[in-house]
Amino acid sequence: MRRRYTDSDYEGVQINVIPLIDVMFFLVLFFVATSSFIRETGVDVDRPTARSAVAQDKANIIVSLTKRGEIWIDRRKVDIRALRANVERMHAENPGSSVIIAADAETQIQLLVAALDEARLAGVENVAIAAYEE
Repeated sequence: MRRRYTDSDYEGVQINVIPLIDVMFFLVLFFVATSSFIRETGVDVDRPTARSAVAQDKANIIVSLTKRGEIWIDRRKVDIRALRANVERMHAENPGSSVIIAADAETQIQLLVAALDEARLAGVENVAIAAYEE
């Protein structure tokens, strides 16, 4: 004999979702806390190698220079005349930031020197050139 369930059989049954919400909150918090956020420049650059290259822990402003003479910052292509204003704005948002110039190995030296000059004129004291370790 089969028993038929009626609506009155389910009146006292409740699903408590509060523990499920707590677990989901802790999972999201764990992934956010353990994630590393890397700011990309929007273009791939073939950096040169150097024996004296040292890995830096923190680089907030990354300027990429391509072999075609393009300047990329914060996933946007900018002109050399606008580089100082962009670096000043980003440095004002994060005063402890440093500038890393990731130049292609075939970049013209004049463009690299101009980018270094603009970054220093923007008020950033810590300016470095990115290179791979040999």
